[in-house]
Amino acid sequence: MRTIVVGLGIQGRKRRAVAGTDVVATVDPVAPADFRRVEEVPPESYDAALVCTPDAPKMEILRYLLEHGKHVLVEKPLTADEGELQALADLAVARRTSCYTAYNHRFEPHFVRMKEVLDSGVLGRIFHVRLFYGNGTVRDVYNSVWRDEGAGVLPDLGSHLLDTLLFWFGERIGAAGEDGFRVIAADRFENRSFDHIVLARNGDLPIQVEMSLVSWRNHFVADVFAEKGSAHIESLCKWGPSSFTMRRRVLPSGRPPEETVTLVQPDPTWAIEYEHFKELCAEGRHNIETDIWLNSVLGRLGRDALEAFPP
Repeated sequence: MRTIVVGLGIQGRKRRAVAGTDVVATVDPVAPADFRRVEEVPPESYDAALVCTPDAPKMEILRYLLEHGKHVLVEKPLTADEGELQALADLAVARRTSCYTAYNHRFEPHFVRMKEVLDSGVLGRIFHVRLFYGNGTVRDVYNSVWRDEGAGVLPDLGSHLLDTLLFWFGERIGAAGEDGFRVIAADRFENRSFDHIVLARNGDLPIQVEMSLVSWRNHFVADVFAEKGSAHIESLCKWGPSSFTMRRRVLPSGRPPEETVTLVQPDPTWAIEYEHFKELCAEGRHNIETDIWLNSVLGRLGRDALEAFPP
């Protein structure tokens, strides 16, 4: 598949490396590239584009590419109102193209393992779930010309966390737009925008979600507590070692037997996701319905956070 990379920041350079010899051209208005604007690339010279730009120009670039019958992988988050996103989905269907927003954590080995465990029912009824995602990029965001604004960490890391929950639990949190999340803490420790946020959800599936840009060791934790035991993820492959632990409940009480799988390996998600994208291109499928849900939830939570925790 003949591919172009639009945007040569950190993500764009990663995508270019993974796509390898598929890449026939690069586009960036500032960094050294073959073209300054995507419109300058001869349409007949490529089949797909990896869009790794800042948020503001994304929708215009996506519309141009889809109108010209090109498949698109775009870095998250894809921020727009529901009408714009639905129009994008309709355009992709009309042109028989794939428009795929990249959430590479879905391809993390232990995320896949967690989904398999949850789908199997071996844990019984899920009591509650806790997620933490932290990194130390607060100063990078502060120094950025476009990132330190609005709800800050919420669309950045929160989009990954909510997409992960959607991947694991599906309609239990995404049905009919009734997500049930609320903001219980939002802080600006070093940035103008939020650099630490905690969300909570009650009801049939209680969940707590914490995200932080002031975690000096990049880290991810997932804990699922259930009727017959629990399942736990500690770290991601890119920050390794990454472990998955299953514990079997002992009744009436006692130390549970546990099984742990630990991985020490480079991050496999980028390459797996690129192959997944090529499969979607062959089938002409998109995942914009996920973006519509995420935009609705993140937009509401962002407004709530800015109102409840003003500067």
